[in-house]
Amino acid sequence: MSVKAREQIKSLLATKNIKMKELCVLLSEKLNKNYSATNLSNKLKRGTISYNEVLVISEILGYEIRFVDIENYN
Repeated sequence: MSVKAREQIKSLLATKNIKMKELCVLLSEKLNKNYSATNLSNKLKRGTISYNEVLVISEILGYEIRFVDIENYN
């Protein structure tokens, strides 16, 4: 995979002008679990963020995740 989740999420945050700390507050509310900017940043750095967390982050930022068949992609 050429683009890591960390870089992709940081890029989306910048595009939406949302700080990591703000994302953590919204993520904490949605998942009923405490997130800090350091905790989330470390998960992204280590690659241990869960798919569910990524789905919720995409929802918070106003995006959806789609699977595209790369063998048939033009």
